[in-house]
Parts: sequence; C-alpha cells; structure tokens
Amino acid sequence: MGALTGVLCDRLCRYLLVFSCFSVTLTALADAPPGGPAEPLPVLSLSVLQFGTAHWELDHLQRQQLDLAHGFTLEVREVANLAASHLAVSSGDVNGAVADLLWVQSRYDSGAPFLYLPFSSAIGDIVVPENSPIQALPDLLGKRIGVAGGPDAKGWILLQKVAQQQGIELAGNVDVQYAAPPLLSQALRRGQVDALITYWHFAARLKGEGGVRTAFSMDDLLSALELNPDLPVLGYVFPESWADRNPTLLSRFDRALRQAKAELAANPAHWAALRPLMRAEDDGVFQALREGFVAGIPEPLDPSRINDLQRLLRLSAGTQNHRPLPDSLFFRPTP
Repeated sequence: MGALTGVLCDRLCRYLLVFSCFSVTLTALADAPPGGPAEPLPVLSLSVLQFGTAHWELDHLQRQQLDLAHGFTLEVREVANLAASHLAVSSGDVNGAVADLLWVQSRYDSGAPFLYLPFSSAIGDIVVPENSPIQALPDLLGKRIGVAGGPDAKGWILLQKVAQQQGIELAGNVDVQYAAPPLLSQALRRGQVDALITYWHFAARLKGEGGVRTAFSMDDLLSALELNPDLPVLGYVFPESWADRNPTLLSRFDRALRQAKAELAANPAHWAALRPLMRAEDDGVFQALREGFVAGIPEPLDPSRINDLQRLLRLSAGTQNHRPLPDSLFFRPTP
C-alpha cells in the first residue's frame, strides 16, 4: 500500500510540473506582441556636460522612462567640457549634443550644417553687488565689467547694442575682463569687477547665496531691440545629414523632451532627485536654479520667433548682410 501511494504521489508531482510549464508558456504567448518578438527600440545618443543644465532634464527623462514611453532609448554620454561635446557630435561619435546658437551658426558658415532643436531661452544675466550704484546703462562707463564666454558672449553683444541705441559706446569706455564663469563670480564677490555678464545658472547661484542683484534683465535688452524675449539660444543639435535620415526618432525625442520639461515645471517634487546633479547644497541656490531653469523653458518655434533668432544672429555678426541659419535648420514639431 505504501509503495502504491508513493507511485501515485510521484505521478501527481509530474502532472503538476507539466501543467505549470504549460501555464507559463501560455502566459508568455499571451504577453508577446502580435507577429513575434518586439523589435529593439531605436537608440538616440547625446553628449552632455556632466553637471550641465541639460543633464537635469535628460536625467528626469530617463528616470521616468519617457524615452521608452515615446518609442526610443536615450543614451547619455557625459563629458567634462563643451569642446569634448562639440567634438563628439562633429565626429559622429554621438547623434547629438547641446550647443549654443552661435556655435551652430559658425558650423553652418563653415559648410557643416546642424539641425537646431530648442533647449533653453535662458541667455544669461548681468549682475552687480546688491549695494552697487549701477542702475542704468550710463552708470557702466568707466567701470570694470567681467564677461563670461569671451568677446562673442551674447549678453555682452546685446548690452552694447542697446547702449548704442542710447548713444553710449561701451567698448573702449569700460574695462572688460574675460574669464571663466567661476573665476568671475569670485571676482565680483571680491570687488575686482563692478558688474558681471555671466551664464544664467552662475548668476542664479550668486543671487541664491545673497548679496547680488540683476542690474539689467536680458528680457529687457531683447525687448529694447524689438526681439521676442523667449528666444531659445541653447539647443540640441544634430548633423543635418543624420537628422534627414531620422525624422521619426527626432520627433519622438522632442515629444519626450517637452513632457519632461512640463513635468519639471509643474511638480517641484521631481527636483529632489536632480539635486546632486545641480550641486546645490544651499537651499537658496537650489531654489534659484530650479526657478531659473523653469523660466528658461521655451515654447516651440514658430515663424516669428525663428525670424527673431535670425535677427539675433545678424546682430551677433555685426552686419545685416550676414547669412543666418535658414528656416530649414530650426526644428519645429510635427502636428
């Protein structure tokens, strides 16, 4: 009797094992997409600065799997400086990178066109110590001005153009000092420069730490030149030949990117995960960086704003005869 019971138990276990395997197989078949296994998603590779502001939104995009939701896989390759990022996209090591509009224009002038997809309209800021007597453009005459980014910095160009409208020639009548943004931030704190034209996130840090104020708003300078203040001067750039071959992938990236920006603008709680990338130990700095980023989120391009971007490029070149980027190199979302 005992032997018979053992045989029955053994057979029962075998039946249960076969049934279990059969059930798993049915479940897998039910979950599989029609027509066989799903094809791998296309990959979009981007070169970004490790602690650059674009990395913030791309990190959120990946963290929330917005790339997968929109039908592609985003691959972020971190680099230490802009030169390395520009080299990576120019050599084809990556599909795209973040670049300044003036860099894209210079590549177009040299016969290497890039498609420009807007990232940020935050041009920069012109800041002074909180107790500075500088209130209007004439107050800059004879002063020491620090300029981040060199003679071609957009903030410096815009400031000079607006001053010229008022009959003020800044070049030659101010002491201009060009240097890296962190060095100029220290120089402003030490009183070695009277005013500082710098990138928006360096200005945000200074103001978040306290004791510094905006002297001249970039929005006001653009408006004085009859330009739309919401002009995306930073963008994701892709070689035109690659972009022509991958319009669907670019559209998916654009939709995922706009969703990431909308989520970051609508829900401050998302920013807690980004704080290590922002290197913002101070709460005031953290808040200033978050608010500055959100303020710089641009609207999709339309013909009017593309025209203003082209006018800005002519102003930067110093001649109205300069041939700016054509309309075809400005990305616009498909309906």
